[in-house]
Amino acid sequence: MVGASVMGEVHSDWYKDGLRFECTRCGNCCTGPPGAVWFTASEGREIAEVLGLSEASFLKRYARKIRGKWSLREHKGPHGMDCVFLTRDAAGKAGCRIYAARPSQCRTWPFWPENLKSRQHWEAVKRETPCPGMGQGPLITVDSILKRLHGETDDCDGNT
Repeated sequence: MVGASVMGEVHSDWYKDGLRFECTRCGNCCTGPPGAVWFTASEGREIAEVLGLSEASFLKRYARKIRGKWSLREHKGPHGMDCVFLTRDAAGKAGCRIYAARPSQCRTWPFWPENLKSRQHWEAVKRETPCPGMGQGPLITVDSILKRLHGETDDCDGNT
């Protein structure tokens, strides 16, 4: 095992050389079976500000509580339950209405600790999401992955 910690998890040698990832703007990480897009109180305030809403208005219109935690709402879309802020351009490419203020859960995809447990788990997530950007594009170093997970950088593409 390598000694660096990923949000409380020790990362293993399987990705010590980094992982390839490039967002293709497919939107699959923003749609699918019903789920939750968790956000903190400070993230909620930032989203409200980007939308030009009061925090109370944002929460009432775009959020819901699940087991005492805040999540963005979802609505039925052509591929399942879409995040309320998922957009599509004329070519079908995904975007996000709140990209600049999107929650940490979105900023850190696909480098979540549960996705990094093993190469087999990474490949299963890649296949089941499906995420065509996993395993493609530039090599993301372990240091960069750790910085993303700790909110020190936001260098993923795929806005609008």
